[in-house]
Amino acid sequence: MSIEIKRPELEALIQQRLHSGAFETVEEVLFDALEIQREREAWLQENKTAISAKIERGLAQLDRGEGISVDKLRERLAADRAAWLKTKDLAGGP
Repeated sequence: MSIEIKRPELEALIQQRLHSGAFETVEEVLFDALEIQREREAWLQENKTAISAKIERGLAQLDRGEGISVDKLRERLAADRAAWLKTKDLAGGP
């Protein structure tokens, strides 16, 4: 099988993974990406009922007026992101 990559950003991502040293071939990069996608899809399927229940619970809360404002949501997401980035930096992540 031959695969032609036409999107420069995709080629750049593959090259980045190759230069990281974690992969030796494009085939290894693609296999890893497809395996992660398969695992994600399996996890979503296994947790579909729980995810749907949480969405329904959240919608019911909104219907009862128990939601938070967009500004508070943005603040919370920004704080979560900052904490995640700090943890990533401390762990020496890429």
